[in-house]
Amino acid sequence: MSLLSAWKSQPVGKFPFHIYPGIKYQQTPDELIEATVQRGQGTLSDTGALCINTGKFTGRVPKDKFIVKDAITENRVNWNQFNQPVDAQVFSRLKDKMLQYAEGLNELWVRDVQAGDHPNLHYSVRVVNETPWSNLFVSNMFIALDPSYDYGEPDWLVVQLPSFQADPSIDGVPDQQFSLVSFTERMILIGGTGYTGEIKKGIFTVLNFVLPSEHGVLSMHCSANKGAKDDVAVFFGLSGTGKTTLSADPDRDLIGDDEHGWTDEGVFNFEGGCYAKVIRLSEKDEPEIFRAVKRGALLENTLFHPGTNRVNYEDSSITENTRVSYPLSFIPHTCSPARGGHPSVIFFLTCDAYGILPPISRLTTEQAMYQFISGYTAKVAGTETGIKEPVATFSACFGAPFIPLHPGEYASLLGKKLEQHGVSVWLINTGWSGGAYGTGQRMKIGYTRAMISAVMQGKLQQANTMQHPVFGMHIPLQCEHVPDEVMLPWTTWKSREEYDEQANKLAERFINNFAQYEAGVDEKIRNAAPVVTGH
Repeated sequence: MSLLSAWKSQPVGKFPFHIYPGIKYQQTPDELIEATVQRGQGTLSDTGALCINTGKFTGRVPKDKFIVKDAITENRVNWNQFNQPVDAQVFSRLKDKMLQYAEGLNELWVRDVQAGDHPNLHYSVRVVNETPWSNLFVSNMFIALDPSYDYGEPDWLVVQLPSFQADPSIDGVPDQQFSLVSFTERMILIGGTGYTGEIKKGIFTVLNFVLPSEHGVLSMHCSANKGAKDDVAVFFGLSGTGKTTLSADPDRDLIGDDEHGWTDEGVFNFEGGCYAKVIRLSEKDEPEIFRAVKRGALLENTLFHPGTNRVNYEDSSITENTRVSYPLSFIPHTCSPARGGHPSVIFFLTCDAYGILPPISRLTTEQAMYQFISGYTAKVAGTETGIKEPVATFSACFGAPFIPLHPGEYASLLGKKLEQHGVSVWLINTGWSGGAYGTGQRMKIGYTRAMISAVMQGKLQQANTMQHPVFGMHIPLQCEHVPDEVMLPWTTWKSREEYDEQANKLAERFINNFAQYEAGVDEKIRNAAPVVTGH
């Protein structure tokens, strides 16, 4: 039996690793940590966390991610700069070369896991890693197998070999690094990059295709938590906007920090762990995450204070995108199983690099749909290769790099659920206030937490509001523990005239971006667009 045949056909949880020399199967976190340290690939911090360097790539490389264009995807995938097509022959050729390369390696680390904490909507995934610390990441981020369940053959296979590089002159891909997804073969190939986030986002892309298409389930790039009264809150946002930080609330139970589905019964987590940014991490501002950095956690691209093994969270010498992965169990207040009912409130998190949007505002359903399709935010430094400082961008559904279908399909599912369950939607600006990046100041996390808490407690639903003159959302005039002048964004600027001018410019960006979606949305949603004043 060939190695590929074994990887694809052997039952989940029962891989015959003893037949294959060098295969390390389903090893414990302690074994993976020990193997990493022994091989000189990582070092333990003073809290016991394993610290590693992912190599050349410290973030995702979207331009090198491809989906095989075949009978399944040709007429369903929304082909664009994120969903780039590749021929099946290219996939097959690289698959064969990777398998041949893998057979020449002395060691491989194989793990069977589950994606989707749901009794009926879960997928088994077999992941093959070149390094033990990558396999620890898989152990942390996915869901452990249910020993009482007969999974059969794996639903998906992921092969990740960072030291394998493509030859662009003959392999049909533009660079040495690549991430290829084949829905026909149900495989993901990742080569040339050790950044672990490619693994989790590869599976997220798969779920974002399968769940809406086959089950009518809304897949979401969001975090979620639940209160004492089983009230569920959902936080949409791109990496770096605060999903993980704001959902890790000591007064609420965490459902998950990044990827969820919304069914007719409620929301459920796709993952079994958290993948948090740790740049400038402090116990004061993010106590839950800070205390999760312990034995079993995997720190990526961090550095120590000189002469110690104490992590210097202020050091961005390697990247701004320093990360930690850890199991959900490392957070003291979590839901098990990681599920909840229908949300009572949804937050759209945007990191506004221009400092125009208010720190909090309430949206009508139509405004919520408009903002969801727009997905305005800033790419935060380090999350993707080449991003050195915040760059304003529009990312449909707050996750454009990971959504294979047309944004209108996800938006339609969201709109139906908002109306059906009477969900209130709030726009939260975790970006800049008092001016754009370089002039203004980043919104204080304490203020953001206070505003979110006020919404959770029902204190802002009946608050006095003012409608934004350009964007139309309703801005609460006061919030406990937040200075009044922070609530209205123009009051933090030195010049109201300059604010108005920049607000109009941002509005024009919204309008120009939304033009590509106008034909496929309802008139009420189109009418929720910002209005450029003076026109």
